[in-house]
Amino acid sequence: MNALSCILCNSPNVQHFYKDTSEHYASDYFQCQNCRLIFASPKDRPQRDEEFARYETHENDPEDEGYRNFLRQLFHPLNNLLEPESTGLDFGSGPGPTLNLMFEEEGHTMRFYDSFYDDDPSVFEETYDFITATEVVEHLFHPDKELERLWNCLRPGGYLGIMTKVAEDDKESFADWHYRLDLTHVTFYTEDTFRWLADHWNAQLSFPADRVIIFQKKQ
Repeated sequence: MNALSCILCNSPNVQHFYKDTSEHYASDYFQCQNCRLIFASPKDRPQRDEEFARYETHENDPEDEGYRNFLRQLFHPLNNLLEPESTGLDFGSGPGPTLNLMFEEEGHTMRFYDSFYDDDPSVFEETYDFITATEVVEHLFHPDKELERLWNCLRPGGYLGIMTKVAEDDKESFADWHYRLDLTHVTFYTEDTFRWLADHWNAQLSFPADRVIIFQKKQ
């Protein structure tokens, strides 16, 4: 039915997973049988202007305590692992960078990057003690390239902290899952997907909270 390769591990062993018959923008989803990633058909991805219009509805205010509480799901477990005065990068910081401020308040230094709001590729010329990606990996069209780039920017012993909803490897759950109904969410990771990444990177992996995933790069 398809000639796709997985957009994460590049395996050709990809099968049709779910067809959305509603008016929702994405009609077909596929799953890799190797790394278990689920992803929308490339033909159903939103255009860049559609993505931007959606992001403009986000109210990411650094002064919003509710938003800070949301980010603390990743902030607390990751901050507890860091050495004093660590250096970090917040990837996909959005229209109101906040996580960098939270880490700076703890004595760390942090740069941030966003392809729509702060598109400065020079950040990828440096290396970091930690990198965060909160509610961003589900937006990636090319997670193979993007995640590998982040991993290569991480120093030995460093941490990559991710926040995203973890997909159930089940068609019925996926059909009713609110997370996929955001038109900018096109890539979904199961627990097995994150385990595949850990094996691929020879990394340590932990799931300290419901939607939090932390990888550690070995020394």
